[in-house]
Amino acid sequence: MSDDALNDVFGDLDSRPALPPADFDFLIYSLRLQAEMNMGVLPFADQQEPDFELARHHIDLLAMLQEKTKGNLTVEEQRQLDNSVTELRFRFVQAQGSK
Repeated sequence: MSDDALNDVFGDLDSRPALPPADFDFLIYSLRLQAEMNMGVLPFADQQEPDFELARHHIDLLAMLQEKTKGNLTVEEQRQLDNSVTELRFRFVQAQGSK
């Protein structure tokens, strides 16, 4: 596919910042960010009402990854995943209590 055809489908490829590498760290970051946005704990100007059901789903996805990848991650990956799940669960309880 030509660059012009790609630009027609995806917009101007030159104006978009480079995408981060598709790695485990970015997957954890993406799911964590989605959970935080749905809990309403990130400061956005056009913030909507929290969606705790969707936030819980993203936390559950991270917990499932934690269980299924046990013993197959680097120490840093395991630490990042464990810390994310623990912190999100804590923040979920706090966010629900304040709404």
